[in-house]
Amino acid sequence: MPKVVEHLAKVNDKPVFSIEIIPPAKGGKIDELLNDISPMMEIKPPFIDVTYHREEYISVKSEDGSTKEIKTRKRPGTVGICSAIMHKFDVDAVPHVLCGGFTKDDTEDLLIDLNYLGIENVMALRGDHAKPFSTFKPKTDGHAFAAELITQIKDMNHGKYLHEDSEYLSKSNFCIGAAAYPEKHFEAESHEIDFNHLRAKVDAGAEYLVTQMFFDNQKYFDFVNKCRENNIHIPIIPGLKILSTKKQLDILPKLFYLEMPSEFDKAVRQAKDDKDARKIGIEWCITQCRELIKFGVPALHFYTMSKSTTTMAVAKEIF
Repeated sequence: MPKVVEHLAKVNDKPVFSIEIIPPAKGGKIDELLNDISPMMEIKPPFIDVTYHREEYISVKSEDGSTKEIKTRKRPGTVGICSAIMHKFDVDAVPHVLCGGFTKDDTEDLLIDLNYLGIENVMALRGDHAKPFSTFKPKTDGHAFAAELITQIKDMNHGKYLHEDSEYLSKSNFCIGAAAYPEKHFEAESHEIDFNHLRAKVDAGAEYLVTQMFFDNQKYFDFVNKCRENNIHIPIIPGLKILSTKKQLDILPKLFYLEMPSEFDKAVRQAKDDKDARKIGIEWCITQCRELIKFGVPALHFYTMSKSTTTMAVAKEIF
């Protein structure tokens, strides 16, 4: 299958349209997901990101009154969904591969499975902390940083596995994406420290970057210019989220540690209801997209939450 960077290299007057989807909650049906995203296939995304959701924990009381943490999985199915969308829609799937919740051996097993299925694009992420805990903690013999994960993936591309006696010694061929934060990762002490982490990911072998969502294009422009000035020349794909409710105006900045432009903030707060807010969100994103295209972005990447309505409203105006 073609690599993400190969799709991006074909860009001429318009950028690539790409989307990110999430697996259905435990007990959900894949048919519902496929039906939800099917309308977006009209715009012909060459690749689709599929998120991976690590384990969560709940506290359970025992008969003796003590409590213990029980591990649960809320959204399984990333690998299966990737395989399904590749075969149903004939597009490349990009599964998220996380540090959190995996040992190095777990990661190698996952990558072997992906390679076996012909999935050769991956998004390498550290991932969030496991809920309900407040800090990230890697598993014993797991990776603490995305750069370490990228190194392991790159090693497999060179035929280097964890154990010399492994029977799987053929080279893999993964195209590796990584995350970028125009407004700084919330755990980084400063923009410079965050940029150093980005540099480590690129040096380890990341071939393209996808940014956290943003609503102020200048944040993205400044970030890209800083990367280019510091000799980081791989593609940097802007990640976009379309605001669809008034409540998201307060929720999104808290969840993703981003700033809302004052003009946008004012307009949404003055919206009479969610329908009006959604219209403002769509119009704002259309304007963002047009400015980003003028800037020369390689792709427009939409965080869809596996829903097509608002994304299609924007995409039909742009593509």
